[in-house]
Amino acid sequence: MTSLIKTDYLIIGNSVGGIGAAEAIRENDGAGYITIVSDESYHAYSRPLISDYLAHPGPVEKMLYRRPDFYEKNGISTLLGEKVIKINPEGHTVMLSGGQNITWRRLLLATGGTPIVPATPGADLKGVFTFNKLDDARAIDEFLKGRLETTAVVIGGGLIGVSVTEALVKRGVRVTVVELKDRVLNTILDEESSARETQALTLSGVSLITGHSVSRISSGLRGQVSGVAIDDGRMLGCDLVVFAVGVRPRLELAKDAGIKTNRGITVDRFMMTSAPGIYACGDAAEAYDFVLGEDRPTPVWPNAYEGGRVAGLNMAGVPTEYKGGTALNALKYFGVNIVSAGMVASPDASAETLSFKRNGIYRKVVIKHGKLVGLIFAGDIAKSGIVYNLMKDRIDVTDFKEALVADNFGLASLPEAIWQERLPRSTAGSVIASGASEEPEEALIGD
Repeated sequence: MTSLIKTDYLIIGNSVGGIGAAEAIRENDGAGYITIVSDESYHAYSRPLISDYLAHPGPVEKMLYRRPDFYEKNGISTLLGEKVIKINPEGHTVMLSGGQNITWRRLLLATGGTPIVPATPGADLKGVFTFNKLDDARAIDEFLKGRLETTAVVIGGGLIGVSVTEALVKRGVRVTVVELKDRVLNTILDEESSARETQALTLSGVSLITGHSVSRISSGLRGQVSGVAIDDGRMLGCDLVVFAVGVRPRLELAKDAGIKTNRGITVDRFMMTSAPGIYACGDAAEAYDFVLGEDRPTPVWPNAYEGGRVAGLNMAGVPTEYKGGTALNALKYFGVNIVSAGMVASPDASAETLSFKRNGIYRKVVIKHGKLVGLIFAGDIAKSGIVYNLMKDRIDVTDFKEALVADNFGLASLPEAIWQERLPRSTAGSVIASGASEEPEEALIGD
């Protein structure tokens, strides 16, 4: 007999967006039943830390995003290691792979993204992995155990590729990164900051092949990886291959339920989907980008949490608009500190670019119609939070734009009316007098 579970709020997904929603719901509804379903068996963990786990395997508890008693203290029921296979929007039910059905009053799709694996001969061989969740890191760790020497090819030179490369290097693995575009981190960094990361990679012994792709993964004995073929005919021997091309929103549940999707699950400014009572957030959603002024997937940690909170508030009956997010990344791979946000890799012709470069420090801002639309801070990122908040708040920076990249930039560089809004009155004077700078907000760094 099929069992039935009743809940007021059902959240599919147990990462940052789902947790943000659960916290917002419980802050405004202390009695409603909250249920979280996840196909992962772990308590909520910090997904950006999976590279740290692979580099230095240890207790999963060190990666937890919230304390182990989080669910109990907040009265949240969990069904971990369970998969939702069907949503019935009209009947307000979902079906689990184990045969259970759940009825709900409000539903959140925080289903995240799934790794992109191009159709490549040999992709099913032993020794081929993706790198998107904790189980991926654990699988690679298990593969490396007992091996005296391992050679790896990482397919993709974006954030995922660079992060897994750093972890593998720390494990003593010789790594070659194959990137289709002409430089690493090309979607989130400009040429200058990308060159800094490239130098750090090569100094750490990483080989880089740019402007090419892997056309085939070769097999040795017993169906194991023995090497890869590059599209120009070169052959690289290796024991391990990691697909790090990127992720795409998980849309299957939404599509099958007749919920509107585009590149992601489409949502309005209240994070509600085309189906009444159903919301979406995080990597799965296509939400408002305040820089581009349009909806698009922005799969970064701070946006997922904020989108989840807004969804949770609306689910609990507190009308709240999502102000929007944008591309936002903080990197510390191979000892290079970089923060980038907004439109930095390829700003359009109508944008103005200002930059500063000296003594290993690089700052760049991109301005359009008086508003910040992009920033990069490298080497010294301590004041990037100030500039990002100016961008997020859509402040007109025309009158002080040069100060944003000046060597002595800080809160004191801003007009008094602006910096006073950004500091408690009790500390404003002492901070300006001492010349102290703000550290980036925790939400900016993300991991």
